[in-house]
Amino acid sequence: MIKLDIISDPICPWCYIGKTLLDQALAERPDHPFEIAWHPFQLNPDMPADGMDRKEYLETKFGGKDGAIRAYAPVLERAEAAGLTIDFAAIPRTPNTLDAHRLIHWAGIEGRQTPVAMALFRAYFEEGRDIGDADVLSDIADSAGMDAAVVRKLLQSTADAADIRKRDAQFREMGVTGVPCFIVNGQHAVPGCQPAKTWITVIDEINSKLAADADTDADAESGA
Repeated sequence: MIKLDIISDPICPWCYIGKTLLDQALAERPDHPFEIAWHPFQLNPDMPADGMDRKEYLETKFGGKDGAIRAYAPVLERAEAAGLTIDFAAIPRTPNTLDAHRLIHWAGIEGRQTPVAMALFRAYFEEGRDIGDADVLSDIADSAGMDAAVVRKLLQSTADAADIRKRDAQFREMGVTGVPCFIVNGQHAVPGCQPAKTWITVIDEINSKLAADADTDADAESGA
């Protein structure tokens, strides 16, 4: 298997779209070699712990509703093309995503990272749920087959918070300035929201190389 690291934030619409397009490619190539792991990157690391009213956030970030509409127009266009329905108007608060990242981390321990990460995207962008809220996060954990009571207890603590912040900082030190960012085999960065056809090309190239390497190894063994 080839490691595919996904650096993202659950409130990043391009991350949701980018992973959806990747999923379309994976469906086209079920023999893909990828083993996916999710990693934290907070778009708003200085966000108050309890988040911010959405209207206030838009005023701060885009100068108001009109600026937000202009900024989000290409997002909505790409989302629709990818088969997604993003409802920005339904979002009441912009959360601090530290706890959401902690949940993704714990889900990884149980082999449930991708279902939890995608559930967070859906909850935020399609259902307008506050993914900074412990009840919402516990419910998402439960829906993914995790123990909601354990998750709730962990959320009440500072477990792994420092580690999440450290990993986020490390990616910034590596030069990651925006998400999504995909890292193939720990070596090749694929930044941004890539079309499914791009991922299909990447998968085909990797599979061809893996097949060639296997043939070379087989020839070497037969000649030994």
